[in-house]
Amino acid sequence: MTASTSAAALRPKSSRDEPAPGFVLVVDDEPLMLRALGRILREDGHRLELVDGPDAAEALLDDPALDVVLLDLMLGSSSGLELLDRIKRERPELECIVMTGHASVESAVRCMRRGAFDYLAKPFDDVHRVRTTVQKALERRRLLRRNRELEERLEGHARAPGLVGHAPAMRRLVRTIESLRHNESHVLIQGESGTGKELVARAIHATSRRHDGPFVPVDCGALPESVIESELFGHEKGAFTGAVGAPGLFRIADGGTLFLDEIGELPISMQAKLLRALQQKEVRPVGGANAVAVDLRVVSATHRDLSAMVETGRFRMDLFYRLNVVRIEIPPLRERMEDVPLLVQHFLDEKRRAGSHVEGLAEDALARLLEHDWPGNVRELENVLESALALARGPWLRAADLPLGRNRRATPPARALATGESAPHLGELPLSLDAYERAALERALREAGGRATDAARRLGIGRSTFYRKLGKHGLREADLVDPG
Repeated sequence: MTASTSAAALRPKSSRDEPAPGFVLVVDDEPLMLRALGRILREDGHRLELVDGPDAAEALLDDPALDVVLLDLMLGSSSGLELLDRIKRERPELECIVMTGHASVESAVRCMRRGAFDYLAKPFDDVHRVRTTVQKALERRRLLRRNRELEERLEGHARAPGLVGHAPAMRRLVRTIESLRHNESHVLIQGESGTGKELVARAIHATSRRHDGPFVPVDCGALPESVIESELFGHEKGAFTGAVGAPGLFRIADGGTLFLDEIGELPISMQAKLLRALQQKEVRPVGGANAVAVDLRVVSATHRDLSAMVETGRFRMDLFYRLNVVRIEIPPLRERMEDVPLLVQHFLDEKRRAGSHVEGLAEDALARLLEHDWPGNVRELENVLESALALARGPWLRAADLPLGRNRRATPPARALATGESAPHLGELPLSLDAYERAALERALREAGGRATDAARRLGIGRSTFYRKLGKHGLREADLVDPG
C-alpha cells in the first residue's frame, strides 16, 4: 500500500461521500419480498414504510416527507399502474420505481412514459442495483427540490392566487397547481358550475413560466357555431361578408395561456380543427392561405363527463386525450364545508375594502350557511352574501338577512362521540375554526371505529398529522384501536 492510498484510507469520509438516507415507501403484496426489501434498504439508513397494497399506502402518500415509492405492478386484485398514475397525478414530485416479476420491454416503456423513475425486474439478481436505484431517485428528488426552492425565492414565493380553503381536497388542489409550474402540459379542469374553474385556470397561469404572457379566457358554450372557427383561429379581411380581419384568440394568447371554458359544448365539427391546432401548434385563419405558428398552453374546463361523451360519440376520443394530460377535479362546496367560514371571511373582507359597513357574521348566520347544501357552490355563497349585505340593517349579518330557501343539508356536520352522544346543532359550536376541526376529528374517529389509520384517511391527512391534531385538541390516544 502506498503512502497516498494509506492516507486516503485513514482520512474520515465527508458528508458528500456518504449518501443521505430518505423516506421510502415500499408497496408489494408479497410478504417475503417486503421483508427482503426492508433488509436491503435498511443498510443505507432509510426510513421505511412497508405496505401490502394501495389502501394501506393511501394515508402515507400525503406525508410531505415522503421521497421515493417502490411499487410492484401486480398487487393482487389491484393494478400498480393505476396507483402509479394516481401518485404522478397527485404528487408528481415523488419519484416512483416500478418492480415486476414479468418484465418486458413494452412494460418498461409503458411505465417510463407514465412517469416512473426506473424499472426493476424481480427477483433481484443484483441487490446493489436496488440500493443504487433508490439512492439515485433520492438524489434526483433532492436536486429538483433545491431547484424549486431557488426558483421560488427568485419569483417571490409565487403561490396559487385567489384559492381559499384548508380542506384536504383543496390542499391537494393547490399542491397540484404548484407542481405544474415546472411543465407545459395541457390541463383539463372538471367541476360543477360555480366551483371556480376559471379561478383555478388563472392560478395555473399565474404560477407557471408563462405568467408574463396573456391569459385569454373563452366560453365555448357562448359562441355561436357559425363564428367559433373565426373567433379561435382568426380570419382574413374579406374572408366573408363584413370581415375586416382579426387575429383570433389562439394568436392573442401566443406566449401565454388559452382557457377554453365549457369545452364540452364545442361542436363535434370544430373538435377536429381544434385537435389539429394543438397537434401542429399552428392555426390557419379563415380565408387565409398560410398557417401561423402559435406557442401557448391550453387549459380547458367543463362540468360535463367528457368520458361519457366520448363513449356516446359526442366528443372526440383523440381530442379528449390531448386535453386530458393533467386532470384537476374541483370539489363541490358541500364536500368541503369546513372551508365555508374561511370563504365567508374572505368575501366579507373584500366587501369591507369596497366600503361595506358590515363588520361580520352572527353565529346563527354561520350555522345557517353550514346547513345549506350549496347547489350553486362558491358562486352561490358569494351571491348570497352580496345580497345579504345589500339588505342588512345592522353591523352583523344575521340568519334572517340571508336569502336562503329550504335547501338544507340532509346530514349536517356533527361532533357526536363514539359513546352515542347525540349530535349538537352547528349553532351550538363556538365561532372558531378550532371547534370545527375538533368536530371533524371526533367524527372521523367515530366513523372509523377508533382506527387511527382509517380516520386519517377519511380526513385526507397522514397519521403523523392526525396524531398531532389529536394532541392539539386534547383528544385521548388511549381510545384508538391502532395507536402507534
